[in-house]
Amino acid sequence: METLDWSNLGFGYRKTDYNVRIYYRNGKWGELETCSEETIPMHMAATCLHYGQECFEGLKAFRGKDGKIRIFRVDENAKRMQSTCRGILMAELPTEKFQEAICKVVKLNERFVPPYESGASLYIRPLLIGTGAQVGVHPANEYLFIVFVTPVGPYFKGGFATNPYVIIREYDRAAPLGTGCFKVGGNYAASLRANQKAHDLGYSCEFYLDSKEKKYIDEAGAANFFGIKNNTYITPKSTSILPSITNKSLMQLAKDMGIAVECRQIPEEELSTFEEAGACGTAAVISPIERIDDVENNKSYVIAKDGKPGPVCTKLYNKLRAIQYGDEPDVHNWITIVE
Repeated sequence: METLDWSNLGFGYRKTDYNVRIYYRNGKWGELETCSEETIPMHMAATCLHYGQECFEGLKAFRGKDGKIRIFRVDENAKRMQSTCRGILMAELPTEKFQEAICKVVKLNERFVPPYESGASLYIRPLLIGTGAQVGVHPANEYLFIVFVTPVGPYFKGGFATNPYVIIREYDRAAPLGTGCFKVGGNYAASLRANQKAHDLGYSCEFYLDSKEKKYIDEAGAANFFGIKNNTYITPKSTSILPSITNKSLMQLAKDMGIAVECRQIPEEELSTFEEAGACGTAAVISPIERIDDVENNKSYVIAKDGKPGPVCTKLYNKLRAIQYGDEPDVHNWITIVE
């Protein structure tokens, strides 16, 4: 194996030794299979290619100071994938099979789990696709669940540092009663143009307002939003937002720290009142927000006045990372240790 420069890894795909697969045929899931092939043989009429029967998850494994490998909140990813399956009529993979596959693929590729304090982790990508041939809009009768892993560095080059965001009004990521609350590829395809525009304007990422009234903060292209003020953690309530497992975890940690938590609509104008804010998700954990610009209306909501992450964001970020690496007690039973 090439010697990896763990502390300088980017966030992207890198080949590892094995992936694992489970097939759904004749109304039932088969046994777990180990594979070293990176490609998927597929029928040209597979429903994932024509009708978007495709969903995925993202989670991470971390190597602790004690050498043990820990995976964060596997059961929550299993539940979220099951919710997506119900949303787009795919066969649901039971939680136990999901967990078995995740632990197996991490164990098989344990030499790719970055060392403690390298700033890198092992990204785990479970993928479920409709493979049954179908012409006419119907659910498939066959599915493939596959999990691959890849070592990754920080999602943003600067790591835990403030970033500028921009509100993009001309594109919607998802409709209020559409697929926004499911982790399907179509939502990400729908965000590509807005994301490209944000990057072209010099921002880290785009922010979407609710697609019905264009009044309330929804989420960033690949992350949930939260704001901090008056010792309260406030995050948007919306039917088109993906329920982030990181956000759910941060809300619990905020409560543990004596911070009130509110899940409600956040009008755009309220951005000016936040003492701190962040975009949160598996990839970056928290990306503290420096400012959110509304270019169209010539407004700028500066949140990090000194350009640095605020004390609450920093505390939440450090606490979550400490649990993930085993440096602090796992009082909520979020961690699965790979034996």
